[in-house]
Amino acid sequence: MEYHCCATCIHFQVEKREGKIRYFCSRLGFDTHTTYQFNCWAPTEKVKKLMEKRSRTAEEA
Repeated sequence: MEYHCCATCIHFQVEKREGKIRYFCSRLGFDTHTTYQFNCWAPTEKVKKLMEKRSRTAEEA
């Protein structure tokens, strides 16, 4: 799936401490990266709407 990655998941969090950025999955409880993919992916509302819009556009074509 085009959007399936940690950065588009509701559980993805970014923390900045001491000048360093940490990417963290609040559901799994460990560090992750923006492009990683896991089966527990739950897209944000913004991503869901974008996926629906692209799906409708593809159906109309």
